[in-house]
Amino acid sequence: MQQTSKFAYVVAGVAAMGGLLFGFDTGVISGALLFIRQEFALSALQQEIVVSAVLIGAMLGAFFSGQVTDRFGRKKVVLITALVFAFGTIWAAMAQNMIGLAYGRLVLGMAIGVASFCVPLYISEISPPAMRGALVSLNQLMITIGILVSYFVDDACARLGLGWRVMFLCGVVPAIALFVGMLFLPETPRWLMSKSRDAEAMNVLKKLLPSDEAAAEAAMIRQTMGEAENQGTLRDLLAPWLRPALIIGVGIMLIQQATGINTVIYYAPTIFQMAGFTSEISAITATVSVGIINVLFTIVSIRLIDRLGRKPLLSFGLLGMSASLVVLGGAFFFETQLGGLLKWIAIGSMLAYIACFAISLGPIAWLLISEIYPTTIRGKAMSVATLSNWGFNFVVAMTFLSITETLGKPGAFWLYALVGVAGWVFCRRYVPETRGVTLEAIEHNLKTGVPAKDLGKV
Repeated sequence: MQQTSKFAYVVAGVAAMGGLLFGFDTGVISGALLFIRQEFALSALQQEIVVSAVLIGAMLGAFFSGQVTDRFGRKKVVLITALVFAFGTIWAAMAQNMIGLAYGRLVLGMAIGVASFCVPLYISEISPPAMRGALVSLNQLMITIGILVSYFVDDACARLGLGWRVMFLCGVVPAIALFVGMLFLPETPRWLMSKSRDAEAMNVLKKLLPSDEAAAEAAMIRQTMGEAENQGTLRDLLAPWLRPALIIGVGIMLIQQATGINTVIYYAPTIFQMAGFTSEISAITATVSVGIINVLFTIVSIRLIDRLGRKPLLSFGLLGMSASLVVLGGAFFFETQLGGLLKWIAIGSMLAYIACFAISLGPIAWLLISEIYPTTIRGKAMSVATLSNWGFNFVVAMTFLSITETLGKPGAFWLYALVGVAGWVFCRRYVPETRGVTLEAIEHNLKTGVPAKDLGKV
């Protein structure tokens, strides 16, 4: 492996610790909720509020982070986010009632909202084009590892009787690791050049690419910025030439969330209890298998994403997710006839669903929004797409228990399956294949009016 490639992997690996924090603080509530609802005697609505408070914070973080990231730089914002993660974790763990817990998770959510777009943005801008898909997807891998770690922590704390507060406090460790690691990483060359710090940008590029390629990449970045000199406001996102990218970004985030992924991440132990796992410990232990499959198939996706491309994986994943949800809904529809088989069919269908998500929508949605926007507005544009993601996430998380009470468990999962089929149609018609294409080439295609599905063609 070339020295430049090693450096790119090290930088991406350290930055992707932000993804681990994202995953941990997203997943830890699933097991903790079983104990929190007992201690605070929470109703279904109150449980939804505790779960969804982090999503309100994520929307706030995503809303403001685009502007601060473009102004102060990707690296500084990630450093500050690591500190906010630590502060929010301690606040949530020390909460004495539901309101205090909700506020603590609100602060955590703000950190998650920033990290969810700033980390893939940082990695995307610092990655060589041939490695970009795999390196940006490291962030998604770390998200899944963070979720898995949170499930193991929940399981261990439940078995040892340590309680939900210790479950939360374990999140301080990766927050400190992210802060320390980011102190030694460079700023991205694209942001440095946007601030006329060309010499610093060239130093970074020479660590990432051979000298001749570094010079060519610098020239391409400079040319792209010259062509876009008068752009960079949120209003520019509504310009006709940028509209396809806006639709793709918001659309892919709607599909990612409305297919129900976070009903599994947030409520997996609750779903397993619905299916027949009666104790808290058995439901949390069953949930660990979900986290393991999530990690394994994200690794598979990373190996395939720059070989097979984005669109084939999206097509396979969406169809597989929809089929798994149909089976899960059917199992609950026939739960009386199935008896003890229900819980095993529930596990099988949920594992298949997670595997299909992890190989497709999980990493590819975040990768796409880091690729399709112009350099001078990328931070703000990704902020809008990320805000959309958390908004859709909030709606799904805040309504899952209520939907199951209204439509029944089968109706809820069949509804998510229907969204998956609609998402497959959307991706086939509008989402471009961006494998191996430079960010500047995608931007050029946008400016010249190339149709959305052809933005990745050169």
